[in-house]
Amino acid sequence: ERTNEQPQFLQGSRESGEDVRVGNVTAAVAVANIVKSSLGPVGLDKMLVDEIGDVTITNDGATILAQLEVEHPAARLLVDLAQLQDKEVGDGTTSVVLLAAELLKKGLELVQKQGLHPTTILAGYRSALKAAIAYLKSNILIPVQSLDSKNLLEAAKTSMSSKIIGKEGDFFAQMAVDAVQSVANTSSSIASSKKNKVVYPLSAIHILKVHGKSSLESYLMKGGFCLNATRASQGMPTFLGDPDDPNSQIKIAMIDMNLQRHRMAMGVSIQVKDPEEIERIKKREMDLTKEKIQKILDTGAKVVLTTKGIDDLCLKYFVEAGVMCARRVPKEDLKRLAKATGGHVVVTLADMEGEESFDA
Repeated sequence: ERTNEQPQFLQGSRESGEDVRVGNVTAAVAVANIVKSSLGPVGLDKMLVDEIGDVTITNDGATILAQLEVEHPAARLLVDLAQLQDKEVGDGTTSVVLLAAELLKKGLELVQKQGLHPTTILAGYRSALKAAIAYLKSNILIPVQSLDSKNLLEAAKTSMSSKIIGKEGDFFAQMAVDAVQSVANTSSSIASSKKNKVVYPLSAIHILKVHGKSSLESYLMKGGFCLNATRASQGMPTFLGDPDDPNSQIKIAMIDMNLQRHRMAMGVSIQVKDPEEIERIKKREMDLTKEKIQKILDTGAKVVLTTKGIDDLCLKYFVEAGVMCARRVPKEDLKRLAKATGGHVVVTLADMEGEESFDA
């Protein structure tokens, strides 16, 4: 018996063949057209307004594409491509999107006009890639060992030429090169390399933005770290260490918890018959807080930074000890400082025995 049953789809549809290819290429070209006019030294800036109303003005391809709400899967690949280029290289985000879209566009023309199979076109692109890399290695490639600081400056200027600060490229290029060279360290974690490899962790560079002055008044703090924070109390010192000894060291306590007066846990109720017991409970709470602060001071820490709050009771003990404190420090800044100083961020005073301790 033969029945005429229709194919069933669960809230969706299936497309294949020519329609999908055209749709993918059209979406990729549409994304490329958005950033096309921002390429090069005469490229135009884009003004982007999000749903909250915040305005972003930039001509950086990765920034523009990151702000877009792209739903098409093929177009999303171009957005991911720009972000990967920005993460791996740091420049050329617009160029890779335009190049990829143009290759897709030319490939579609070959399929439609000459009837070539997509796999044949891909094989041709791979052959062209190998030929291009071979040409670069034989004619354009320059060994890193032969480069000096002048070449680094030129590379930084090229990257900045199409940005807003391009007019002051000489100033910022020198600052960027000095900043990257200042965080150089030797890494011996790669087992395959016979000699130690010098790495430049960009995450170790802290950029602090402050409003109110000219961009040319920016400067690089060599051998130091700057935080956008203020002293928690006016009674705290503004300078620590020996001004005559540049090698004098100060211990820094980096804490990710509240430094506040100890309070009973939620849900705990105490029945007190004698009013003096209330005063004793309050005094014990103050003593617990003082003991916690004293554990921090006993390590010799002269600077205390916390991502959370410090109440007046704790500030009193720190001021008496001549310690400089800052509260509400951004957690990312504290992590970066910990990495730069070789320390670690303490999230609790509890140790393995259930007691409270604070190690230097």
